[in-house]
Amino acid sequence: MPMPRTRENLSLAFGLWFHFWLVPITVIGGSLTILFSFLDRSHRMVHRVARWWGQALLHLGRITVQVEGLEHLVPGQTYIYAANHRSNFDIFLLLAFLPGPFAFIAKESLFRIPLFGQAIHRMGCVPVNRENVQQAIRSLNRAAAKVKQGASLAIYPEGTRATTPELLPFKKGVFIMAMRGGQPVVPVALSGTRFIQPRGTIRVRPGPVKMVIGPPIFPQKYRRKEELMAAVYQSLAADYDPDFPYGPGGSDG
Repeated sequence: MPMPRTRENLSLAFGLWFHFWLVPITVIGGSLTILFSFLDRSHRMVHRVARWWGQALLHLGRITVQVEGLEHLVPGQTYIYAANHRSNFDIFLLLAFLPGPFAFIAKESLFRIPLFGQAIHRMGCVPVNRENVQQAIRSLNRAAAKVKQGASLAIYPEGTRATTPELLPFKKGVFIMAMRGGQPVVPVALSGTRFIQPRGTIRVRPGPVKMVIGPPIFPQKYRRKEELMAAVYQSLAADYDPDFPYGPGGSDG
């Protein structure tokens, strides 16, 4: 169902307001991230700044969040978080609510953004060049090494922000990395963000979202990456609700 014209105009106005404030909040967060990355080798302060950035942007966007499944996570354990991806707000959600320090596997172009790119580099994020297979393999090998050394990572196994409600097929490369890293993969189902800010628009529509953290999946139980990939896909599909919060046939804003 297309968004009514009045609601569309309101979401555009709110989106412009949101992005106006996004810039100074990101400048502050990025600057503090760079500073604390040099002062605090444990990266605890970096994680606190990243969490503040995510929480601040969710608050700015007037997003209410329902979180389930935190009891599945063990403090201090290294994880590979695997989340579906429909919106920039997915990033804010993970930073705001996942416990403990972690970094992202992110597209290389983000690292070229002034200040922000340096901040995510100092945060420990791993750049991936999707257009160059050999470079992508080297990046995923670096990611696997970081995981082996005890660094948690967040991945989007669909490979991009999807424009369809349904889950996209997963990319195999990140599961090769997960098998090599040897740490538990935690499915994180994000529902509702596709209504908040779909890909390709600056419109922002306040509303509720839901994050469901599934039980960890251990790569050691699987002989092939395809088996691990299928297990993560099934877990995400079980907890992801593409129609949340409006129900089938609801507004697709």
